[in-house]
Amino acid sequence: MVVLYGLSRGPVRHGELAELIGGISRKVLTQTLRRLEAHGLVRRHAYAEVPPRVEYELTPLGATLIDPIHTLTEWARANGDAVLDALDAAAPESAAPSG
Repeated sequence: MVVLYGLSRGPVRHGELAELIGGISRKVLTQTLRRLEAHGLVRRHAYAEVPPRVEYELTPLGATLIDPIHTLTEWARANGDAVLDALDAAAPESAAPSG
């Protein structure tokens, strides 16, 4: 979702996308982009230049995911504290010794 959202503003180069996302290795980003491309969500465009230049962008199918990502993000903002509170409340139960 983070990679798709990073591509939502238009074509971007690999290094720029890695900086935009933050906290992702170039190897993992490359693997993710390849998977998204295989699923028809991302398009890779290699330019015949020296040095080589490659840009990634959402396909029309990939772009259909941006609104649901926005909705999920808003839900997380509105409910994130409640989810963390529930997790904290459940933690002592799961940490209690059984027997």
